[in-house]
Order: sequence, then C-alpha cells, then structure tokens
Amino acid sequence: MFYRRKIILSLLQLFEGQIDKISLQKLLFLFTQRQVKPDYDFIPYKFGCYSYSAVADLGAMVRRGMVDETPVHYISKEKTDYLKLLKEDDRNLLAGIKAQFGGMTAGELMKYTYLKFPYWAINSIKAKEILSEAQFEKVKLSHPGNDKTVLFTIGYEGLSLEDYLNQLVKNDIKVLVDVRNNPLSMKFGFSKSSLSRYCESLGIRYVHFPEVGIQSEQRRELNTQSDYDQLFAVYRQNNLTETSGTQLRILNLLRESKRIALTCFEANSCQCHRKHLAEAIENLPDFEYEVNHL
Repeated sequence: MFYRRKIILSLLQLFEGQIDKISLQKLLFLFTQRQVKPDYDFIPYKFGCYSYSAVADLGAMVRRGMVDETPVHYISKEKTDYLKLLKEDDRNLLAGIKAQFGGMTAGELMKYTYLKFPYWAINSIKAKEILSEAQFEKVKLSHPGNDKTVLFTIGYEGLSLEDYLNQLVKNDIKVLVDVRNNPLSMKFGFSKSSLSRYCESLGIRYVHFPEVGIQSEQRRELNTQSDYDQLFAVYRQNNLTETSGTQLRILNLLRESKRIALTCFEANSCQCHRKHLAEAIENLPDFEYEVNHL
C-alpha cells in the first residue's frame, strides 16, 4: 500500500473511523502544511484546498473495501492500527492536528484555512459568505491576475497533478495547449480526458493539437542532449514546415486569450519539442509577445 494512503487511514482512525468529506480535505491539507515534504498537494477549488490525488486514493480504497463512502462522509472499515505504521514525525503531526482541530466543524475548518491560507480560497464559492469583507479582500488579493500577453510552455515531468495545476493558476493561464502527439500518460491526471476535466474545473480551457507532436517511436534512444538535438532538427525540418496552419491557430489563441501554455512531458524545455514549436510561433509575422518556459 502507498504510504500516503496509510496517512489517510490513520487520520480516519484518529477521528473514530469517520470524517466528513470537506473536513477530511481540510485536515489533510493542514497536516501536509506541517510536513517537510508533503505527501499530498492541493489546488484552490470550490470549497477551498482540495487534492484530486487524495480523492483518487480514497476511491481506490473504497473499491478495495477498505473505506465506505457516503454522499457526505468517508468511513474506515479497517481494524489495522495504521498510526503504528507511520513515521514517528508524521504520527506526531497527526496527533497535533487532532488536538488543535479535532473539535472544529467543517465550516470552522473551512474558515480557518481561508484565513491562514487565502490563496487556496480564491475559487471558493463559500468564501464571500463565511468571511468578513476585510477577510474576503485578502482572498481577492491572493488571486493571480495579469493582462500581459505571454506564450508559456510547461512540462509535467516530476510534478504532481496539483503542483502542475497550481503553476497554471499562479501564472493566470487561460488556455492549456496540449502538443503531445499521443496524449496518454501512466501518471495520474495527465491523460487527455483527465487533464481536460481538471483544467476546466479551474476555469482553464484545454485544447489539443496532436499534429504538432512527435510520434512515440521517434523518441526512442534519447540518451544525450545530442540525441535530442538530432531529433529536433528533423522535427523542425519536417513537422514544423508542414504545420504552419496549426501554429497560426495557436498564435490566434494567444492573441484572443493573452496567456496560454504549450504543454508536453519533459521538465527541461531543451529536451522537449515544445521549445521549438514556441520558437516557430515566435517567428510568425507580427509576433510581439513574451515567451516563458516554466
């Protein structure tokens, strides 16, 4: 079992086996804020801090009969003492979370996290209702906003889904342009249907242009930067000369939406075709915008 799932089961154990869904997200968030290296990351969602990865893990445990799910609660069915299976630091942190927040309702936890961590409340549908005008103003000031037109590129290698989505939110990206030829991934959240859904839940439009991607069989035996350079030389000569229409569509998206991001897998843009695609778009007539490789 993944260690992070033991944390969720231990949290349920501390709360007598049952926690409402909103409280679980808030308690888990508060716990991870105290970890040196968080086991879960979060995005700003409609009730505040929210982890898609935690929900996916809970879903897996429900399917395995370890946890029951109602419309409102998660209920542990486990008899194992998972607290004993945690690292001592995590066990102590969870005990501290229980001591400090165990008596709070879901609404109280929501308000507490909004006050202490206003960024994670920027998309909340409840913030204005439960915060004072001055408190809500701090949330609004935490909302990234930028009118400057920028063509970004970003890879998801080494990032959790939530970390990746936060980069999009914090850079106020309006449209995510998937430039993978084959938009499937073994990594949670990054296949086309999932990524599209998660982006749109945050108000980010998702579009996919497979024709500007590189086919999987062309990407084999890439061991050195020289290997990548040879691949991209072929890509520039063949693909980019044949996809000028798509490049223009992407440029028009940039003009319309101001802040868009080309996305693929590699963290290092020098080892990804998105860099060369961005350069081709940058060389189109009347391109006068900034390019930023995240």
